[in-house]
Amino acid sequence: MTEEVKDQLKGWEVARDLENEKGTIFQRFIPEWRQIRAALGGIFVFFLVFLLGIWLAGNPFGPTVRIQSDWVVAHGIQGNDWNIVWSVVLLAAFFEFMDASAGMGFGTALTPIMLVMGFDPRQIVPVVMIQQGAAGMVGAFLHREFENVEWKFSPMSETVKLWLIIGLVGCIAVTVSIVGVYKILHVDKVWIKLYVAILLLMMGVVSVFQSRKERPYKPNRMIGFAALAGFNKGVGGGGYGPVVTIGGLISGVPVKSMLAVTAISEGTVSAFSIIVWMALLTTGVQIDYMLLPSFMIATMFSAVAAPYMTRVFPEKMWKIVVPAYCLIVAAVCFWKIVPSIMARLAG
Repeated sequence: MTEEVKDQLKGWEVARDLENEKGTIFQRFIPEWRQIRAALGGIFVFFLVFLLGIWLAGNPFGPTVRIQSDWVVAHGIQGNDWNIVWSVVLLAAFFEFMDASAGMGFGTALTPIMLVMGFDPRQIVPVVMIQQGAAGMVGAFLHREFENVEWKFSPMSETVKLWLIIGLVGCIAVTVSIVGVYKILHVDKVWIKLYVAILLLMMGVVSVFQSRKERPYKPNRMIGFAALAGFNKGVGGGGYGPVVTIGGLISGVPVKSMLAVTAISEGTVSAFSIIVWMALLTTGVQIDYMLLPSFMIATMFSAVAAPYMTRVFPEKMWKIVVPAYCLIVAAVCFWKIVPSIMARLAG
């Protein structure tokens, strides 16, 4: 098998071909009709999940309750009525755009911010899982339509192999972390936030140095990164994208296609984690879907626009943006959690 044929089986040659064929940002900015249809289809899917969110926010099941978190009590929200929290919509829209375009930031940055705002982890983490499950699957489809990646099953491309490896390992790890943290250990949310922030800082620093040069493709490295990312996802709803995305770059995957692999892998792990949460409901764990409608309003357009921006801007730009954004997200996390940690240590 020639090197040319091998490259055609990887799944990331389509992004390079697009940049060679349409060499300017303006040329890549003009969408084709099939891409417009794909974007409209993505918005429709998110609208359906929004309707599902309205129903779930009304607490239709016994284990779904309006958790009296600090934010809920401060705003006097009673009963099972659903609400749009516009401050959450604005935050979620920004972080979803960055998550879908840079491979990280939604659960990782938004979760600690919302914890500081006064929401309970059981109001955030299950909703993040549903949102990321939908956004990841739709994002994987849009990345293909916008020519950032190819998903080939016969013969199987490297992008599909990576998805299967990362998804399978991540599903096992997310099960262990959800059950361990929320059912068995009951870890305090302050230490969950600190763990995620430290990990982000480490990944950001490593990615800054690795982005300066091309690395040989070594897919086996992704097993460890996938396990760590899945554990993070179950612990706090975030910390998945940075580990998988940066891990993929360290493993030699081109950045545009790695963003697509991260999207479909996170969508798979998030969807599986929803099943784990449903199983926990039968053991006495309670959750609150109040934020799901707000999250889905934010997702409708941000998650569609982001893969398109990945297509438009060149590969070399994303090699700078992704590591830099990882460090920014880490800084935001530390900024939000340091007061809580100091208060906890002071007793």
